[in-house]
Amino acid sequence: MFPQNEGGLDRIIRLIIGVVLGVGVFTFLGGSLVLQIIGGIVAVIMLVTSLTGFCPLYFPFHLSTRSSKK
Repeated sequence: MFPQNEGGLDRIIRLIIGVVLGVGVFTFLGGSLVLQIIGGIVAVIMLVTSLTGFCPLYFPFHLSTRSSKK
């Protein structure tokens, strides 16, 4: 499996954004199917990365918001 590269604050922010965006997709974007699909995909990505602690966009650039303390 991939190593975790997200810190605690990063994961919390992603979780909040994912939940807010997911709720917003069903409440505020009721008229536009395209925006609902795009918003839903982004919400799922945010939720999955927050739960796994791994961001695929950080990986190729060797970025990490995780503290080096163990």
